[in-house]
Amino acid sequence: MILRILAILSVMGFAVGTAAQNWPTFRGMQASGVADGADPPVSWDVSKSRNVVWKTEIPGLAHSSPIVFGDRVFVTTAVSSDPNAVFRHGLFGDVEPSNDLSRHTWKVYCLDRKTGKILWEQTAHEGIPKSKRHPKSSQASSTPATDGQHVVAFFGSEGLYTYSVDGKLLWKQDLGVLNAGWFYDPDYEWGVGSSPIIYKGMVILQVDIQKDSFLAAFNVNDGKLIWKTVRSELPSWGTPTVYEGSTRAELITNGTKGIRGYDPMTGKQLWQITGHNSEITCTTPIIAGGLIIVANGYPPIQPIYAIKPGASGDITLQEGQESNQWIAWSKQRGGPYQPTAIAYGGLLYICSNNGILTAYKVETGERVYQQRLSTSGSAHTASPVAADGKLYFADEDGDVFVVKAGPSFELLATNPVGEVLMATPAISNGMIFIRSQHHVFAVGANSANGSASKPGL
Repeated sequence: MILRILAILSVMGFAVGTAAQNWPTFRGMQASGVADGADPPVSWDVSKSRNVVWKTEIPGLAHSSPIVFGDRVFVTTAVSSDPNAVFRHGLFGDVEPSNDLSRHTWKVYCLDRKTGKILWEQTAHEGIPKSKRHPKSSQASSTPATDGQHVVAFFGSEGLYTYSVDGKLLWKQDLGVLNAGWFYDPDYEWGVGSSPIIYKGMVILQVDIQKDSFLAAFNVNDGKLIWKTVRSELPSWGTPTVYEGSTRAELITNGTKGIRGYDPMTGKQLWQITGHNSEITCTTPIIAGGLIIVANGYPPIQPIYAIKPGASGDITLQEGQESNQWIAWSKQRGGPYQPTAIAYGGLLYICSNNGILTAYKVETGERVYQQRLSTSGSAHTASPVAADGKLYFADEDGDVFVVKAGPSFELLATNPVGEVLMATPAISNGMIFIRSQHHVFAVGANSANGSASKPGL
């Protein structure tokens, strides 16, 4: 009996007993982006294979981030059959969607964390995309989620799929055509970006689309609908986050019409902030210092809210207010457009799309410093992550900037990867897993002259 329990704990990833082991969803536990104890390297050199443990090619185009549980890394992708399909990165404001409606294959991959070897791959769906994507986006932008037993992949209009960690399809749900795009014109389809989370045996989805937006919870074992809450909301792309307090849990969602808290067990709305949010919301709520931090940055409204848990009803600020009974502090400028903020060591770090990093005190909102990460002016879509006193910022041109955490800006290293970087890295057990346009890289300590392995080659 004892051996059986130990075996189960090992599979679930609890045997090691460190928070640094697993990175089970977008930005890790509670979307914090933090993995202290992992001790990842400060610098690496892809061209010389220094501190690059392995590199594995993944076909297709996907901006979904890698997740890690135990000794397995999971990623998703969408493979187009059109060799001339257009993808653009950089700072631009085009709203016209990609016209790539060729036959696609949506896939889930499982890699060995230590070697990068592909342990299994499964095709979730094949066919013509039911909705278009933004030219800067992909047909697989939602990050998968796992609890160590199930692997959940959300492909928008192509459905919701749950596999065992060994690659067996357990269940799937067809959620219909999910048109997420520019709310001024439904013809401008941009694709979904919100990622699933797993909470107490439920898969929770935030689906904000042109019509009939909703939150829903499905049983992770069999896919049966547990609850569904209709939302009067415009398209959004952020992932929900659960705050767990001493008296209750709150499911936090970020949307254009409002920031809201729900009971994650029933879907009942608990509180809301309305009328002061960005027209396009892409960021994910985070938890820091006992506060719920929600920050958006689509101009001209770029709010930052530090919300106290436990609220009920409408807690919207009145004209001219920066705080009230339930909002500790707020700002109407400075929020990030696409990279989700990160809180670490009592500071809140916000990176703009053009690479300007601003640090605030979590407790008060006081600005500590503001500094541009590089002089190149490259675009930033990936969200920052942190571990052991270091912050990691990936830009779209393929550089990862490592910044020392603290009240003064100090750039420790600039690490070129050599490929476009759109996805947020994952950190686990001393390694950073970086999803580029064509590969997954595992960055960790190895010999200075060692060679990176090339699984499958």
